[in-house]
Amino acid sequence: MREHRLTIVVHGGAWNIPENLVGDSIKGVEDATKIGWEILENGGSALDAVEAAVMNLEDNPTFDAGIGSVLTENGEIEMDAMIMDGKFLNAGAVAGIRDIKNPIHLARLVMEHTDHVMLIGEGAMRFAKEMKVPRISQELLLTDEALAAWNKYRQFKKAVSTFFSGHDTVGAVAIDQEGNLAAATSTGGITGKKPGRVGDSPIIGAGGYADNRIGAASATGHGESILKVVLSRQALFYVQQGVSVIAAAKKALSMMKARVNGHGGLILVDVLGNYAAQFNTEKMAWAAMSDGVLAAGCSNPSA
Repeated sequence: MREHRLTIVVHGGAWNIPENLVGDSIKGVEDATKIGWEILENGGSALDAVEAAVMNLEDNPTFDAGIGSVLTENGEIEMDAMIMDGKFLNAGAVAGIRDIKNPIHLARLVMEHTDHVMLIGEGAMRFAKEMKVPRISQELLLTDEALAAWNKYRQFKKAVSTFFSGHDTVGAVAIDQEGNLAAATSTGGITGKKPGRVGDSPIIGAGGYADNRIGAASATGHGESILKVVLSRQALFYVQQGVSVIAAAKKALSMMKARVNGHGGLILVDVLGNYAAQFNTEKMAWAAMSDGVLAAGCSNPSA
């Protein structure tokens, strides 16, 4: 008899979401969660569930991943993603991806069809061609909101994240019927970033992590801060010590705030299917399904 609960948790980024985007953000993460849940409920793998959920978010222009990705200093799109299988600690990641609608799928192909964990830039794009991954023009990835944010960046000559806390990463974590855990994270970066900048999202242990012996995590927020404290693995370290997933997420975020004044969010699930969605920003759209019960949220009263 299965002793754990089937669970999937999804986030749409921790940032100061404008009120006019709150409804679409919550609906977006709920829809992605339901897609992943259907896979789990029908006996599918956690890996398939988190990939499908994140692909749905990448296809949704509300979020900064895939369609909806923001522009670099040079007015171009560069995307990053990672996926991890907790059973064997297999992982795949891509960084600096252009002209691909679903970077999370390319990350999974890296995991399953190469001996590597991460491919970047032109090498990753050549691999995408080998794998016959369809290309999409940057014009089709670009939204009016992303263009407006870039124009605002050009006006102030300052990365949007420093004065607007712009769109952020998406991610998902899940545990399936076999007890296997998985994590996936994808981002379109921050407006006005220098070309070639890579944040936490594709970095194993920072942007996400999964281990069948502990749990799975996906992080969102200020990438440089998350990188410095290896946030996802740090939260799971607390779980490993016997701390509940909610307390572990809070403790990891508090540590990041204390050490590097970092802001962001975390979603976690442990080996029993217990989950957490915590953040120290004003908002983070999140949704979860655990044993068929849907929950979602966005606002943080204590931020």
